[in-house]
Amino acid sequence: MAMAKRTEVLLLAVLILTAVFSRTDVAESIGVDCYDACSTGCVQPNARLMARCDRKCQIKCEPDLSVAEGNVG
Repeated sequence: MAMAKRTEVLLLAVLILTAVFSRTDVAESIGVDCYDACSTGCVQPNARLMARCDRKCQIKCEPDLSVAEGNVG
């Protein structure tokens, strides 16, 4: 009986530790993924149009500094 209780507690501890350490912080990679996804669609035969599309992606995917600094409005 004591062995079964010990096994249950051990399995519960492993489950909790797995849940805690498996969390990933996705917020850091959003900017990179946004720019990569956007710039992938910028393939153009014309270099000027490709540069224009790339600049639009940079503007679209950069963090909003006014919100980050607290200057909302």
